[in-house]
Amino acid sequence: MSSLQMRVVAAFLRLTRKPRMATADKGRARLAEPKGPSGPPARLRRRHDVTTRRVEGFECHTVAPAGRLADRAAIYLHGGAYVSEIAPQHWALISALADAGVRVEVPSYGLAPQHTYREAYPFVTAVYRDLLAEVDASAITLLGDSAGGGLALGLAQTLPEADLPQPRRLVLVAPWLDLTLSNPELPEVEKRDPWLSTPGLHVAAAAWAGGDDPAGARLSPLNGPLAGLAPIDLYVGTRDICLPDALLLRDRCAVEGAGLRLTVCEGAVHVYPLVPVPEGRAAARQIVAEVATAAPGQRPAAAGPAS
Repeated sequence: MSSLQMRVVAAFLRLTRKPRMATADKGRARLAEPKGPSGPPARLRRRHDVTTRRVEGFECHTVAPAGRLADRAAIYLHGGAYVSEIAPQHWALISALADAGVRVEVPSYGLAPQHTYREAYPFVTAVYRDLLAEVDASAITLLGDSAGGGLALGLAQTLPEADLPQPRRLVLVAPWLDLTLSNPELPEVEKRDPWLSTPGLHVAAAAWAGGDDPAGARLSPLNGPLAGLAPIDLYVGTRDICLPDALLLRDRCAVEGAGLRLTVCEGAVHVYPLVPVPEGRAAARQIVAEVATAAPGQRPAAAGPAS
């Protein structure tokens, strides 16, 4: 059974968040909302060494442990249905990673409807390439939640064509793996999900696709190649419409010989490791510990470029 705190969060989400994407019209209204700030908050800047640079026309923030070198590095791709900016819960996990000695690159990729996946891939690939110039791939983790989790998996699938090595590991938190939302198991799980609704998500998916087929692998990495990828850790709750595709990814990985470690949390909501409840805190600690574990003799990650 899920914790009392998780059940309270689920009830709150059903009242406040579920209606925001419940219809296509509401999805279009959310798409038209002004974008919020994307930079690191002042509190995080006071706690860590933070720099910002422009890559491929977009900002990338480096959050590094204050006053010391990092022996692990990560790229964090935030969620938000490709229409919303990075949120406080994302920065909280990024801060915890920096506290544990991890340098975190945070690309502020362009959001729909002003931008599409066609701009995101060159940007995040360039961020990864820049990081590889300073840090060995064996010290890098790609992390992403929800939409960012789909983008992280898609990026990993495109690394061979860019002649770039796989990272040490992929960590996917409730990734949006298939923008078509066509899994036949999804409607039943959607009834239990107190947060997400497919009508509004279809609107966001179409905007992010920019007229292209949403079933394409760069938009729906569930349909992309899995053999040869870095090992994957995937976290998802049973009250999350991302669950059916997460299970399908597990099955596809088994067929294609890809390594995937799946954690399914009973009663948990979407992106539960980012939620301040007992189950979320435990999962966040597990993620931080895995990313921060340093291999003996690993060359340290530099603190990052100046603004």
